[in-house]
Amino acid sequence: MAFHKVFVYGTLKTGEPNYHTFSQNLGHYKLIGDAITSVKYPLIIGTKYNIPFLLHEPGTGHNVRGEMYEVDNKMLAVLDELEDHPNFYIREENDVILMRDSTAHKAWIYFIKNFKKQLLDNEMLKCYTNNGTFPKYVERYLRKEEAFKYDDVLNN
Repeated sequence: MAFHKVFVYGTLKTGEPNYHTFSQNLGHYKLIGDAITSVKYPLIIGTKYNIPFLLHEPGTGHNVRGEMYEVDNKMLAVLDELEDHPNFYIREENDVILMRDSTAHKAWIYFIKNFKKQLLDNEMLKCYTNNGTFPKYVERYLRKEEAFKYDDVLNN
């Protein structure tokens, strides 16, 4: 069975709003540990739904803290669907550093690549949490019937 490493930095982290995705028995997952990107990226909160986005602008922002998971093909497909890869987020393999032993690992990271440059004006975070002083993430089931608009984020 094939396993993949995935770095999560937003609502999929332990205790965050979409963490339950891992525990729905849709595939194998295992927390490897806390990790940090080896390259600086802008982690922002955007749209009226307060969604955390990692913008693909290497060298800008911070080394972003998150978690690294081991997942199987089934769980990777579930994550791809949640992140709407490749229509919205683009999954790309990059180096992340496992914090407990400072080892580098290749892990899949979900980025926004073709983003509106004004998003770089948003506050750039080192670490996301929905439990802090940041605007609260609006979960999908609370968004009523209004569809999420890619136009708010992507250059089309």
